[in-house]
Parts: sequence; structure tokens; C-alpha cells
Amino acid sequence: MKEKVAIVTVDGKAYFLIVNNLREQNLPFISLVPGESVPAEVKAVITTEKEKYLVKNENTLIFTNENELDNLFNEVKRILQGKDAYEKILIGIDPGEAIGLAVIADGKVIEEGNCFSSQEVINSIIKTIRNVNSTVTSVSVKIGNGVPVYKELVEALDETLPSAVVLEVVSEAGTNRPLKNNKRSRRIRHISSAIRIAGRTGYTIPRRKMIATNS
Repeated sequence: MKEKVAIVTVDGKAYFLIVNNLREQNLPFISLVPGESVPAEVKAVITTEKEKYLVKNENTLIFTNENELDNLFNEVKRILQGKDAYEKILIGIDPGEAIGLAVIADGKVIEEGNCFSSQEVINSIIKTIRNVNSTVTSVSVKIGNGVPVYKELVEALDETLPSAVVLEVVSEAGTNRPLKNNKRSRRIRHISSAIRIAGRTGYTIPRRKMIATNS
């Protein structure tokens, strides 16, 4: 049995949203009715708040609403990796007209995409790390320096992200590899660059929140 995720719900809207996201992320799944036995091979179960009392599985995750799907599936991926918590989360940012964003948790990409404003980048990062315990998981955000706008992005991130998050500026040299000149290829290129940026070592930006705390 290759399906490691089970959807346990009769809620039509919840099922539709969960299934679409599982398919987008190429995560195989099985569908069960609440109260039905969950196969031992299943590592993560997704259900709703109203139906959770009918599910007997220690790795049961609750679907609440569409806005929380990213966090829900980050938790699914963590469970599938067999981790109680991630040790290190690296977030790579490739600034530009389209801003590439990639989240790498303990060496595996768990989230990627393109943003089209600094605020969208900030919102995405905050949503990703909202439930992270900083005493267990270290978080580093690495920003490429290929375009001047990166400085404004660094300032905005410094202002809004928790003080425990490390900010680094990274050289973009060699991160942008040539691809076909079409919109889809450009979107992929920004994401690929963000992944490479996340894996590089840059120079750390002193956090103003830390300085204010220590002064």
C-alpha cells in the first residue's frame, strides 16, 4: 500500500479542497468514511472538527478552513517524514518582479511558489512559521541580492518577523540558470533560484528587535 494519507470525512467541501491539494502535491491518499478502520500503513489522517471523535489515530490532523490548508499540508509532510518537529527550516527568496519563494525543512522542499509583492512574501512566511516552536526549530530566511529592491524586502522582514528568525543576505551569482523564455519557465526559474539561495551561506543581518531587546 503506497497511500500514506487518509481523508476521513463526509463533508463535501472539505473533501474537495483536501483532495485537490493532495493531488497538486502528488501525495497519494485513500478516502474513508468516519468510523471506518484506518489501515496501519496510513501515517496521517485528515478529518474535520465535527468528525474527529470518530477517528482513532494518533496522527490525526483537523481541517478547519481553506485559509489553513498550507499549514495543514506542512504538518502532513512533517508526519510523513517521521518527525515530531523540524530541526531547521530554511526559506529562500529570489527578489524581482516575481519573487521566488521556497521553504526547505530538514533538507526537503515543503513549499514553493511565486509572490508578487513584499507583503505577499511576508504573509506567506508568517503563515509558514506561525506554529513553529523556536526553542526546537531554527528558522533562517535567506534573501538574494541580485536586484536593489532586496534591501527594502530585508527591512520589511526585519520589521515584521519574530526576533528568533535569522535573516541572511546571499549572493545570487550562479543561481539563475537559463530556461526557455516563456512565463511558465520564468516562474519555475524564480522558484529554482529561491531553492538554491536557501542552500547558500550569506552574511547575517543584525535584527533590530534583538538589538532593542538587549539595549
